[in-house]
Amino acid sequence: MSDYDDYTDFEPEELPEDPREGEARKDLEEFFEKNRDKVFFSRQIEVLHEDKYFHWVTNRAVRGLRESGVLRSEVRKLSTGGSIILNWHRSFRYYRRSAAQVVRLVEEYADPNIGAALGLHGESMVLEGFARSQFLMLGRDAKAFEGREWKISDHNLDFIFQKDGRVYGVEVKNTLGYMEYAELNAKVRECEYLKITPVFVVRMVPKTWVEEVRRSGGFTLILKYQLYPWSHRDLAKKVAQELGLPVDAPRALYDGTMKRFVGWHSKQL
Repeated sequence: MSDYDDYTDFEPEELPEDPREGEARKDLEEFFEKNRDKVFFSRQIEVLHEDKYFHWVTNRAVRGLRESGVLRSEVRKLSTGGSIILNWHRSFRYYRRSAAQVVRLVEEYADPNIGAALGLHGESMVLEGFARSQFLMLGRDAKAFEGREWKISDHNLDFIFQKDGRVYGVEVKNTLGYMEYAELNAKVRECEYLKITPVFVVRMVPKTWVEEVRRSGGFTLILKYQLYPWSHRDLAKKVAQELGLPVDAPRALYDGTMKRFVGWHSKQL
């Protein structure tokens, strides 16, 4: 699934129940009342409201508003692959031009070549950040460490770093949407098997997942922003300004970002 694909195939029972769904529906109804002349795609709405609601709660709330007739919607296939669900207030009669503009911009940055570049760029930014903080890389795309090899699944770890006698299995996810929970769980178990500490460097995950990683002895480094290469800074600015999405194109991880992890690391010694 592309980072810009919407949740088009989830059945409600596949997602955890959340008592805040009713509250989310009220907030989203107000949001669309204030934005009657705009079109949004579902992943965009989830990210815009993630400070208050989990992505799946927002997704369900949007579905409910569509079913009740508050919102209109349309599935659009992307020329770059995948699809998105466009949503707009029922009073917005002449939505087609706005919808076309959204689709054009999404297709621009959902291009597979850009998507691949974002994944690699996220890893290179993390590699540079850990190296700058004097962590030693012991492995990349690794599933084995000191004679132990993970064979239960095909999952591997983006990096294995070491400093002060502590070894970390690091997974990087430079995406707008959450990483798959099954993958997070598998990589925590993989690190436990390899006897190293799990670390996730992600744009965003639910707080409940952060707590699960903490209970496993690991750490989740939240970036908040999806990181674009410096060469794509104009596109990042366009996406941020026109869609309100949290993207940025810094030359390196901000010092404060690595300080959060280094500070946690120091407390473990």
